[in-house]
Amino acid sequence: MADHLPPPDHRLAPVLRAALHVVPVLLLIAAAWVLWREFHKLSFAEVSAAMAGWGLQSILLTLVLAAASFVLMGAVEWVALRWTGARVPWWPTLAGSFLANAIAHAIGANLLVSGAIRARFYDRYGVTLTQVAGTTVFAAVSFGVGLATLSGAGLVLATHAELARTAIPPAIGRALGWTLLFGAAAYVTLCALRREPIRAFGRSVTLPSVRDALAQVVLGVVDNAIAAAILWILLPAAGPSFVTFVGAYAVACIVGLASSVPGGAGVFESAMAALLPSVEPAALAAAFLGYRLAYYLLPLILAIIGLAGDTVRKNERT
Repeated sequence: MADHLPPPDHRLAPVLRAALHVVPVLLLIAAAWVLWREFHKLSFAEVSAAMAGWGLQSILLTLVLAAASFVLMGAVEWVALRWTGARVPWWPTLAGSFLANAIAHAIGANLLVSGAIRARFYDRYGVTLTQVAGTTVFAAVSFGVGLATLSGAGLVLATHAELARTAIPPAIGRALGWTLLFGAAAYVTLCALRREPIRAFGRSVTLPSVRDALAQVVLGVVDNAIAAAILWILLPAAGPSFVTFVGAYAVACIVGLASSVPGGAGVFESAMAALLPSVEPAALAAAFLGYRLAYYLLPLILAIIGLAGDTVRKNERT
């Protein structure tokens, strides 16, 4: 009888597929409940008043920081393309990175969507599909190790009093922080020590050099710090310190990514609201709106216009 049973992975496959469909829905429902619980008593006037308190300087700074973040993503893209062996000039690299990241961040399915956009855009430069896949994975890992390093440092360096202002228990925050830092350090160490390809599931992957791995960490840390600052500067001056804030921001980002909801919309906000109970709800809701507008909606609009214009020019040439 046992010889005729399907392998365990075959038996579990339907369960896993069902879970991948159900879990995001459950997370979205939970996020909607948390957001309703935190913000249902707010009025439009309260949120508008909080937005009016930003000031022109803060609004301009959020736009500058958003632009700087996408430039840093372009720098990661440039390193990634060269790691795969592709040679694309800087300005086209920056354009391709912006199109891929701005659209994928907003509509979700980051790896699939950004990979498809890269494949279409870089085809004219002779970049193969394998190099596109490598570039996409390299960029994703850069984001991950950068977020882990930044959040780990924030959780470790935050004082007990600062952590007490969040919903993160200090002991858990410290343990999580050191774990994240260890994970990032382990990745760089593995890249430094292992030069043979890693083989799994019939595939082989050559790790980046230690120089490229360090570039991933540094660029990822700065990029994530800038993204967190976009939201942080829209909060009241009496809000949490930046060191404390990035720890909560990173946890919320991870929850949003794990949800598979496009852009983590709703899930990210609900996690932040739960982790920052000391921040006034109206100010937090206003900051969420500003963050989404500056870092998601405006780049998405510009990317769609840019992609449409590039498609028209490409069709005219052919």
